[in-house]
Amino acid sequence: MARHNRDGRGSDQRGFDYRIGYQPDWLQQVKVTRNLESGRQSTKTLFRNPAPAREQSPGSKVRTRIVSAEQGIEFEIAINDPRGVIKRIIVETLPAGGGAEDGVSFSVEDLLPPG
Repeated sequence: MARHNRDGRGSDQRGFDYRIGYQPDWLQQVKVTRNLESGRQSTKTLFRNPAPAREQSPGSKVRTRIVSAEQGIEFEIAINDPRGVIKRIIVETLPAGGGAEDGVSFSVEDLLPPG
């Protein structure tokens, strides 16, 4: 049986704060990518799981929640992955009231090694 989700925090390139709800035996890290005024992109590790390895199987259903009240971003992804084949999920968002240039991408990654 999978363990209960944990809570983490992080901040992005512009100093916006985020709360991350994550499954401790699945999530390895969350990266955030923003477009810069120059047309380039900037990627930053928003959160890294403090656990060095899995304590047990993450189970077949994986959930991750990301919230930034300052930007009006709040979403939860839930994946049914009974064979454990998903390694990365990309979510592209557009903060409330923002234009296309204000879009934020999140890379939710499972690279946490077995214990």
